[in-house]
Amino acid sequence: MTATVPHDQRPDIQEMVVIHRAFRREFGIVPTYIRATADGDTARATVVARHLRLCMAGLEMHHTGEDIVLWPLLLERAAPSTGLVETMQAQHHRVDAHIEAVEPALAAWQEHPTAAAGDQLATLVEGFSAALFEHLDLEEREILPLAYRHVTDAEWRQMGQHGTEVMSTSELPIMFGLVLEDAEPDERARMLATLPVPVRLVLRTVGAWQFSRYVRRLRGR
Repeated sequence: MTATVPHDQRPDIQEMVVIHRAFRREFGIVPTYIRATADGDTARATVVARHLRLCMAGLEMHHTGEDIVLWPLLLERAAPSTGLVETMQAQHHRVDAHIEAVEPALAAWQEHPTAAAGDQLATLVEGFSAALFEHLDLEEREILPLAYRHVTDAEWRQMGQHGTEVMSTSELPIMFGLVLEDAEPDERARMLATLPVPVRLVLRTVGAWQFSRYVRRLRGR
């Protein structure tokens, strides 16, 4: 069945572009952080490792929302594009396999940060990132136009609701800060407008301070 939603019920798909922008930035720079960590500097390795784990958790949350909400709706409504949706699902599995390879190398490097272990880990992250970025590119090019036509704004919001429900109170301001960091003013305003008022208040006050402190520690500025 092919079902097209009315124009006044269509989602703001630019939100996903903003989220993807953050993933590209953070996963792209992490190998540099890893390789720049001095031998034996477990304190710095812990900072970088926690950041990578946070970003991978954010990605898992993002992909789980798609698995639960987006793919079933498109498979039902966007024929004959079901083959494309199945490709996206397969890419999720490939990205998951890369993450599984990264995790033990990350734990080993965090405990004993050496140049050799760091280079091995950084190479794994680069392989993971390449698979992820290929997926994000295809999703933006092919899936977002389908979602705009076949998914309502209310259904689209369910993906974001899933994320805010599973994130801890300490992770929430950091993840939102990373996502909104490179957002244009109108993108930022639209994304914040979808959040409950108490969450917006936290992000603009205590959350902004927490994010600033986090970034200074991670990036040295």
